Amino acid sequence: MSIDTKQKNLKEVEEVLQRAIKKVGVKKINDLCKFIPLNSGGYIHHFTLKKMKKKNPEELGEMVKKFIINVDRPRAVAPKPRAARGSRKKRDQITFNKWQLDRMLNIARLAGDKEIISILSPKKSLATYKRELIQTI
Repeated sequence: MSIDTKQKNLKEVEEVLQRAIKKVGVKKINDLCKFIPLNSGGYIHHFTLKKMKKKNPEELGEMVKKFIINVDRPRAVAPKPRAARGSRKKRDQITFNKWQLDRMLNIARLAGDKEIISILSPKKSLATYKRELIQTI
């Protein structure tokens, strides 16, 4: 493919993208991504769109024509379902209030179970550890 045909293809794709921007009513080329679906579900990533614009403009032009220009009312594609992040609730874990923990700690002390005592004992702050370390010196 010669340089002239590449430039011609790039110009054609630019024109198609501009028509699509006007039709959908978005501001940038990246905003068109939400209207172009992928086979794997969801819409095309804006990095992929930019990459296609440079490396495979014909295919990008066809996709834009197919999903935006040749459609009466182009609709935004739902995003690909992702795994939940952040505040996931832990299901099978029991939470105890302070009174219940103190009671369990007393039961462990009476039973003499050192492992359970160390698990249920309140943790010391860093300042407390520093103070104890300095006192031992």
